[in-house]
Amino acid sequence: MTQRNPISGWGRQFVEGEELQPETLEGAPAVLFRGLGRSYGDSSLPAASSPTVVTTTRANRIIAFDPATGVLRAESGFSLADMNRTFLPRGWFTPVTPGTAYVTLGGMVAADVHGKNHHVDGCFGSHVRRLKMRVADGRILECGPDLERELFLATVGGMGLTGQILEVEFGLRRIPTPWIWQESEKVSDIDEYIAKLKEAAPRWPMTVGWIDCLAKGANMGRGFLMKGRWAQAHEAPARFPRELPHFTFPFTAPEVMLSQPAVKAFNFALYASHFQKKKVGLVDPFRFFYPLDLIHDWNRMYGKRGFTQYQCVLPDSAGQGAARRFLEVLTKRGGASFLCVIKDCGPESPAYLSFPRSGISIALDIAVRNDTQELVDALNEHVLGEGGRIYLAKDHFTRPEHFRAMETRLPAFQAVRDRWDPHHTFKSAQSVRLFGD
Repeated sequence: MTQRNPISGWGRQFVEGEELQPETLEGAPAVLFRGLGRSYGDSSLPAASSPTVVTTTRANRIIAFDPATGVLRAESGFSLADMNRTFLPRGWFTPVTPGTAYVTLGGMVAADVHGKNHHVDGCFGSHVRRLKMRVADGRILECGPDLERELFLATVGGMGLTGQILEVEFGLRRIPTPWIWQESEKVSDIDEYIAKLKEAAPRWPMTVGWIDCLAKGANMGRGFLMKGRWAQAHEAPARFPRELPHFTFPFTAPEVMLSQPAVKAFNFALYASHFQKKKVGLVDPFRFFYPLDLIHDWNRMYGKRGFTQYQCVLPDSAGQGAARRFLEVLTKRGGASFLCVIKDCGPESPAYLSFPRSGISIALDIAVRNDTQELVDALNEHVLGEGGRIYLAKDHFTRPEHFRAMETRLPAFQAVRDRWDPHHTFKSAQSVRLFGD
């Protein structure tokens, strides 16, 4: 079946193209694969010169599962949401999850997703054992950490540019219960937040938090830090947690809802809602891992022009005060965001374009407006000065010269890509913008 509709990522920046939705992937044409479209920018959007993409979501079968080891092999269109429905009640969970369950296995590999436990468990690609792929010359082959290693390391985090991912094999993790023991702590400014985030890292396998990125002065970066771990059997009820009810954002928000005063009022209310200094107790995994999934079409809250998410990592080498300096650039430029999340990051992956490295990750949503390009330019120039880089799965506005300057591993990635796909058969709107495909 072919859909001839405008195509967008989650940021709702549309391009013209067509989506093919085959039942099986091995006979698909040699074009870019795309999963559930939750990358925020243009990494899964077709290039104007190659306007067809293959949507993988109908190729969603489990190939094999070993209950003794937890090793799962499935088609690349198998979603994390379906994985959770199938395996979470049986005591298994993915070793790494992003902030939405509406992603496919292929997308998790292509973006090398990370989560609240990166400082402990790294990215998803670190847990992948094998990939079944079709490369540009039509061959179908397997690769992994010890098999066609260069292709594997270029494909993990490679945004679908090295070939088509057909199947993914990785290890699920046994969990004691399906509940999370969480501690949530209110913090008064960004310096306290970062100090407590780093303090929590040795003791908590999962950390994340929200900050008010519009507050200035002594209140800059106020927010709350959440720390979690899987609850033990004696701490949790025997029943399985019910999935929470879902709601749909009912309309495309008008511009007035996106103004700085409106966002500032929302951020103040959210900060004030955390009444206690510290809250401790059980939470269900859906609320802990995927709070925004409870609101379908929440991207409509950013208006008819859509939005972008800016996510960068500031390395440990940037030194003390790196987060505050970033927020100062943002607030001086008038950047307004309902969502600003800071996570702790562990060591860098050997995958060529994998995003995180030791330091902190900052992610914020930005409604698209006339000065969005200038804001992203200013943030990128600052991140470059701090020795950081941006996340391709979220990007829509970075200039090629900025990305080349911040991504020192890019030449190695391009060399591997050129060996396997010398004519750049697999390309996206993003690869045209950044790499000149």
